[in-house]
Amino acid sequence: MARLFGIDIPGNKKVEYALRSLYGIGPSRARDIVASSGLDSNLHARDLNETQLSKLSNLIDHKKYVIEGDLRQEIAANIKRLQAIRCYRGMRHSMKLPVRGQRTQTNARTRKGGRKTVGVIRKK
Repeated sequence: MARLFGIDIPGNKKVEYALRSLYGIGPSRARDIVASSGLDSNLHARDLNETQLSKLSNLIDHKKYVIEGDLRQEIAANIKRLQAIRCYRGMRHSMKLPVRGQRTQTNARTRKGGRKTVGVIRKK
């Protein structure tokens, strides 16, 4: 199994699709990386040798793509900044509610979690 930036990329997929397992690399970036590296687009990740893997990692470093831990840190810092300045989006993040204007009366179960029943407990 091939490793890039400390992440195991799936060997049974083509390189373009296997690169997407890295956090911060989506379809268009993966296509761009494979095209600029000069690798065969039909090559599977398990067939990559060490020189090809190092070529891919150098290319990602050279293009200065922010991926994996650095990207996660950057996103977390942005959210913490919004919470620190107490803006609307920051408050929504801290209350664990939808941030981008979605309705919450009926939906938003993914963000809010399971339903919490509120009611009166009667004595028997």
